[in-house]
Amino acid sequence: MKKKFYITTAIPYVNASPHIGFALELVQADAVARYRRGVGDTVYFLTGADENSLKNVQAAEKTGLPTSKFVDQNTKRFVELSEILNISNDAFIRTTEPRHHRGAQKLWSGCKPTDIYKKKYQGLYCVGCEQFYTEKELKDGKCPEHLTAPEVVEEENYFFKLSNYQKKLEQLIATDKYKIVPETRKNEVLSFIRMGLEDFSISRSRQRAKNWGVSVPHDKDQVMYVWFDALSNYITALDYATAGKKFKQFWPCDVHAIGKGIIRFHAVYWPAMLLSAGIPLPKTLFVHDYINSAGTKMSKSLGNVVDPFEVAKKYGTEATRYYLLRYIHPFKDSDFSFKHFEEVFTADLSNGVGNLVSRVSGLIEQNKVKIKLVKITTHHDFKAMQTKLGSLMEQFDFNGALKFIWDIFGAIDGDISKREPWVLAKQGKIKELQAILNTAANQTVAAAYLLQPFLPATAQTIIKTFSAKKITKGSPLFPRLN
Repeated sequence: MKKKFYITTAIPYVNASPHIGFALELVQADAVARYRRGVGDTVYFLTGADENSLKNVQAAEKTGLPTSKFVDQNTKRFVELSEILNISNDAFIRTTEPRHHRGAQKLWSGCKPTDIYKKKYQGLYCVGCEQFYTEKELKDGKCPEHLTAPEVVEEENYFFKLSNYQKKLEQLIATDKYKIVPETRKNEVLSFIRMGLEDFSISRSRQRAKNWGVSVPHDKDQVMYVWFDALSNYITALDYATAGKKFKQFWPCDVHAIGKGIIRFHAVYWPAMLLSAGIPLPKTLFVHDYINSAGTKMSKSLGNVVDPFEVAKKYGTEATRYYLLRYIHPFKDSDFSFKHFEEVFTADLSNGVGNLVSRVSGLIEQNKVKIKLVKITTHHDFKAMQTKLGSLMEQFDFNGALKFIWDIFGAIDGDISKREPWVLAKQGKIKELQAILNTAANQTVAAAYLLQPFLPATAQTIIKTFSAKKITKGSPLFPRLN
């Protein structure tokens, strides 16, 4: 029987066009989704857009556009990013959709009445994070994430009794019932919980929210705090509001993929809300680090972003996917530079896999060699390769996985250089020549099967090249940069 597998990305604010940091999360989640489909799981892969943020309202005001039109335009860019990166998502949720509003309200109403209460409050609020901070959490009086001074906000809101779930959350996370990857992030969350959880505000006055967002059930003067409504997207997209088939089939989520800046919401607030509403918890929270620009965190608010559309247009979708998965470490902040990208493109893609495929297919064509591809499941090394790849994917070690595959390509190339089939061709040693090229073709195809979750188009081209009745050299996989 097929196993179900549900994976999500975070849903980014649409106050500006997407930057390369979210492109990273998309390709990471896509690699996992494609890998899981490849091993036979029934996969549901969700991404989307957080359209209800106050950040979006403020950004719309600066442009003079109505908020609804502004979010329509920017959300379209996030949809286009998924397309340009060849992301295989099954659905895209928008938090302005009626099904999302109904689902978020159902979650609110489903929480224990004793967990939600109303009180007057004054606090330091960062609009960038959509989060209240205590003074001790600030860095030189500024938000540690956006490096901006928070504003003082005073109003009457609904609060969620997070303190009711302190012991339960600690137990669930410590025992990996709600698994946080990597371990360093798990320890960070446990440390935060053990310092003592404070109740958090889950609504805003309709006036301060500029009449934008999901209405609080039975209170026309309040809208939901954006994080309460945004987190519910993971179930509203499965038609939780109507207890739909998708919700019954795919919940609980198997993997939430998020950036480290929003770990508290996903590791503490979200499971507490679900516990209150009696909904099963997600299984794994995969937390990736940031892409930096010259050592500084890349963010829309800091204005140092790299445009993923520009990168993909200039270097191609497959090269962009490769660089993000191979050279941006999943658990360490990594620098992005065009200079390094171009070095990698030349060394790993043009001179690496591209040259290998041209070399092997060219020798086969030139010497009119007949290739017999074995069934991949009977390839003598393939099962061991799959096991190794599976182990790396369980750990979200994308760069390790691609290094493993590139080592296979390198070994094939090295063997050809060592055995010099072109010399054998001149000597008329056709049987030896055929044996070498047949082995090389089969090994290259085996590696291409492993490559499918990461560079699907490249993998498919390699498989087609060596599966053709008449193998020809064809065009380079990765033409050299001018």
